[in-house]
Amino acid sequence: MDKTKQQIIKEIAQDLDCGYECYYNFKTHEIIAIPDFSQVFDEEEFKEAFGETLKKVKQQKADFLKIEPLESFDSFKIMEHFVAQLTDQNFKLELEAVLQRKKPFQNFKHQIEQSNFRQDWFDFKQLELEKIVAKILSLKK
Repeated sequence: MDKTKQQIIKEIAQDLDCGYECYYNFKTHEIIAIPDFSQVFDEEEFKEAFGETLKKVKQQKADFLKIEPLESFDSFKIMEHFVAQLTDQNFKLELEAVLQRKKPFQNFKHQIEQSNFRQDWFDFKQLELEKIVAKILSLKK
């Protein structure tokens, strides 16, 4: 079954949200997602799990577009945009304060998890990531 462009964008966005590096093959529409090596504790296990895949990407380098996970600055921007569009003024003020303090990512996550806006955040973040992926793919054609 061939994936639609939107399915490809959605899948890559989800992989990026997990912190994976993504490789997209424009010819075959194959998506390869590899976790950040610095997050892995066992080098041998990593090589065993992803060695063949990394070799394939290296051998077919010209066919693959590498899409890096977001920088923390970009992730922070997505959080700011989410907060800006909130209509619940109390929660908006709460999150604005969280973003100004130390450990904004950890504290934002905590506030969202405890709120009625948890699913809204996940949906918003997914759409923002999809926009980023769509833009990257359209630039590399």
